[in-house]
Amino acid sequence: MAIYHLSVKTISRSAGRSATAAAAYRAGVEITDERTGEIHDYTRKGGVESAELVLPAGAPEWAADRAALWNAAEQAETRKNSTVAREFEIALPEELSPAERARLARDFARELVERHGCAADVCIHAPGKDGDDRNHHAHILLTTRRLGPEGLTEKTRELDDQKTGSKLVTQWRERVAALTNERLRENGIEARVDHRTLEAQGIEREPTRHLGPAATAIERRTGQPSHKRQQHNEDALERLQRAREAGELERQGKEAERSIIDLSGDLEAAKLERSERQRIERMNSNELAAEIRRIRPSPVASLVERDQAVREAAARLEQLSAQHQAGQQQEARAKEQAEQWREQHKVQAWLHDRGIGHAPELRELEELREAGRTQWLTTAPRIQDAILSKRNVEQDVRERIRFEQAPTLLKVDELEALRQEKVRQEFEQQTRQDENEKKVEPRHDRGMEL
Repeated sequence: MAIYHLSVKTISRSAGRSATAAAAYRAGVEITDERTGEIHDYTRKGGVESAELVLPAGAPEWAADRAALWNAAEQAETRKNSTVAREFEIALPEELSPAERARLARDFARELVERHGCAADVCIHAPGKDGDDRNHHAHILLTTRRLGPEGLTEKTRELDDQKTGSKLVTQWRERVAALTNERLRENGIEARVDHRTLEAQGIEREPTRHLGPAATAIERRTGQPSHKRQQHNEDALERLQRAREAGELERQGKEAERSIIDLSGDLEAAKLERSERQRIERMNSNELAAEIRRIRPSPVASLVERDQAVREAAARLEQLSAQHQAGQQQEARAKEQAEQWREQHKVQAWLHDRGIGHAPELRELEELREAGRTQWLTTAPRIQDAILSKRNVEQDVRERIRFEQAPTLLKVDELEALRQEKVRQEFEQQTRQDENEKKVEPRHDRGMEL
């Protein structure tokens, strides 16, 4: 299995850090911080394999300059404890070629940019000389504000919010794993990565811990375990003992919880819930079936298709596809017309090709052909981006709908179980009634004999 790693960190002034310094270090360049006048020169730093900016659609031209972008990020913040940048650090599989590792990092950065509207600085670093030689990785530095035609605007609060931030990071962890496995599969490599914890994967071992270059160098030089490794081993034994104790306490706690009635809820809500439960229990099987039909949500697929964001993404893809097809058709039509003209005007075409003469009609057809070719070549990568964007929008909408429908679907399952029980009870009741009717003998009026 290839190495998986994703970590999310913030660059904050409260920790004495700056976006300009972080960008200069990761890209291995020199950037002057216009706010403080400090020069961050990392041009002699080694190990930087590539560095490129990924910007949202409609970004201003000045944002394509690294120094201008990160100085703007610094100047957009006024508080002394502001978060000025955010970093996603991801592992890149050693099994992939350098070009494929760069494509993987760039594609993930583009998804981040499209999702949050920020700018990204993608820097790929080679493994350190004293560390694991498989440790290819990318530093993706993001602006904390969205970047539009007018510059940096609102904060990307969804990544800071306590409710949505951790959920988004979990989604991005899963997305990095999926994207990495796609690249491995495309390149015919059997190795796969898994973003889940070892426990979730069913692997019973402690997660590995990095010793760091200093401890690694000591072990290589002496051939003996470093103090840091010994400390890690002791920590692992201690964690194992704590886990066993915690497991026993958790078991006892769950048993205690089952014997305690929680009286902290809202009394009025409890009354409403009890009234609703009684109403449901009084229903027969047919009434329950009608109730299930009433509350059952629409299929997720149909709701995704009707969602406004999905429809806009689909319309954008359709528009680009139409432009791509129109460009191809224009190129083919102009090419065919030019060939017909050349056949009819061979001498003029010969002189035109050698620059001796000029054929306006042929020149116009050639320009139309080139314009069509340029159009479909330009739209081709934009179509790929639109496909990816539509896929991401659909995934987001699908997850939101499933999350919103979860309580209702749980209710439907409960009602269906109750309906089936009602059907069984009604069948048994009808069966007993039929048997009782059979046991009753028919009455005959006794007449008097005349």
